Amino acid sequence: MTQLLLIPAHGPIPPELSLESLLYWAWPPVVTVAVVLVGLLWARAIRQVAREHPGNPYPRRRTISFAAALAFLLLALQSGIERYDTTLFSMHMVQHLILLFPVPILLLQAGPMTLLLRVASPRWRARILAVLQSRVVGVISHPLVGWTLLIAVMWGTHLSVMFETALEDEFIHNLEHVLYLSTALLFWAPIFSVDPIRHRLRGGSALAYLITQMPQNSFLGVAIMFSSTPLYPHYVTLQRAWGPTPLEDQQLAGAIMWLVGDALFLAAIFVVLAALAKSEDRPQSRYDEAQTAAAIAEIRRREVLLAERKRSEE
Repeated sequence: MTQLLLIPAHGPIPPELSLESLLYWAWPPVVTVAVVLVGLLWARAIRQVAREHPGNPYPRRRTISFAAALAFLLLALQSGIERYDTTLFSMHMVQHLILLFPVPILLLQAGPMTLLLRVASPRWRARILAVLQSRVVGVISHPLVGWTLLIAVMWGTHLSVMFETALEDEFIHNLEHVLYLSTALLFWAPIFSVDPIRHRLRGGSALAYLITQMPQNSFLGVAIMFSSTPLYPHYVTLQRAWGPTPLEDQQLAGAIMWLVGDALFLAAIFVVLAALAKSEDRPQSRYDEAQTAAAIAEIRRREVLLAERKRSEE
């Protein structure tokens, strides 16, 4: 049992942290291969849209957002950050913040469901829209669900046996990453998603949503930072011959969660404030339901135009 505790989930203890070691790329590159395949599918989809709708191609800014999301995902899960995540708690925290903030927000800004709707056949488009507008998806994507789940996941993983287990079991560690990313997608969707979703937060409701969530990140970071003893035996039993002590590393991890996490929340709040200031002159009758209906109507309008174009070509 002792021998197992001395081995991180990703293998032996890596060498002392340096610029060269951070340039390491994880092997086997499972995430890299998956990202490349997804990127190729995305490129194929936008080419199809450009071919079928030459006057209305998929927005380039969304493709840039998607590419940035994939780049951050690779940074978190295949780079030197991944190599040290079970050796240094501070590096593990950096990895989690990447999965909680830039990756989901950039993915939501890319509008993957909108692109899927534009390349799908009329039959599949109707099925996808039916699922998106279903009661089950409506419940799962409700802002209160995402808001509550993020708190539950953050506190539940850091203050339970799951975090310790994930440090020594690669499958649980990967499952933890999926849990963080999926929960973050649900949390950020009401504010940053450009897809036709049922629940969307704007203005004051979006600000309240973020401002009330931010303290839990602060409190958890402070609790980790000021703990007088190491919270996870795994980091103690590694017996590293280099770097900070387990307690010093934990204090750094707590500070990163508190300060960097709060800074990222503040950045999101500023984005909402900027959008609110920009929309002050717009009509006040633009409700979320109307926006969603308009997005769906636009998709169906394009579908009709495409069908007419294909008939004329025949």
